[in-house]
Amino acid sequence: MTAAMETEDLTKRYGRTTALTDCTVAVPAGRIVGLVGPNGAGKSTLLGMTCGIVAPTAGRIEVLGHPPGAGAAQLARVGFVAQDVPLYRGLSVADHLRLGARLNPRWDAALAADRIERLGLDPARKAGALSGGQRAQLALTLAAAKRADLLVLDEPVASLDPLARRAFLHDLLGFVAELGVSVILSSHLLGDVERVCDHVVVLAGGRVQLAGDVAGLLTVHHRVTGELPAGAERIHADVVRAAGAPPGARPIGLEDLGLAYMSRAAGGAS
Repeated sequence: MTAAMETEDLTKRYGRTTALTDCTVAVPAGRIVGLVGPNGAGKSTLLGMTCGIVAPTAGRIEVLGHPPGAGAAQLARVGFVAQDVPLYRGLSVADHLRLGARLNPRWDAALAADRIERLGLDPARKAGALSGGQRAQLALTLAAAKRADLLVLDEPVASLDPLARRAFLHDLLGFVAELGVSVILSSHLLGDVERVCDHVVVLAGGRVQLAGDVAGLLTVHHRVTGELPAGAERIHADVVRAAGAPPGARPIGLEDLGLAYMSRAAGGAS
């Protein structure tokens, strides 16, 4: 199966600032992939290149088997919700749906209308009058009704309260099941990623620190107190990587695992 997104030695520099360095990663199709890392890690830069709105300085990137942004047909296959959930504040909910229908050749009007009704959104209400959670749900509706093969979501729930975040992520799981769409979800909220993602990429310092299926990564990482077991690699503090569970090892969750790799990249004490 063609990867949803694949990069090789991908690098992006803005003047003297390097946002992403030698990024080589393959994101599997048909999955919800969590892209996690601290602010400034390069997450938004990588997603911008995935959508074809940021050009790489060096290296290679393919999205759904083709260069990103390579014509209208390729652009139609990718739905994007940016970090600030950009909507036209003066346009109504219905105006946004009409605009989506005009701009997207694969637009699913029935899906959009049904979802707006289920969310209880007033079609006549201006986007600027919606709550943060409602704006995020409208943006997700627009991206899903595009009938894209890949949804790219850049920190879509960062500003939402816990209930709104839970509703958004619940609906995201529903879209994947219903539409068979691939998802790349960027977030610094590791708990949210752990809740919905089955594959993870950890970025820190502009580099890929960890990538793989969540279940597999949790199998080979453990918490071990004391001396480093033979054949194990210490990641940070009491987090180690070893093929088998060392004596006395305790399991680790995705949130703590991601933090361990970010701390190591930041040069934190071990």
